[in-house]
Amino acid sequence: MSNSHYRKGRRAEHRAMAICAAAGFEASRAAGSKGAFDVIAWNGVQIRFLNIKSGTKYVSALEREQMQAVPVPPNATKEIWRFPDRCQQPLIEVISG
Repeated sequence: MSNSHYRKGRRAEHRAMAICAAAGFEASRAAGSKGAFDVIAWNGVQIRFLNIKSGTKYVSALEREQMQAVPVPPNATKEIWRFPDRCQQPLIEVISG
């Protein structure tokens, strides 16, 4: 992956964290992780596991399977956040599993 793609993805992850913070969540980025989720956000009630995509990137079938296989507590959601180019707000998909 080129350095510019890494920076673009990192910016999207930081944007997601800022959106979560504005909604009252604490958030942490799994920097350098090759796991299923890039950001985890939580408050006193809910936990959100976020997979972040930027630009024209989509979640592959393999990534979707990996996300669905991750066990999470009942108060947690697994979400895909896409930040298309020049889009102010992410497109959010909550996945089941």
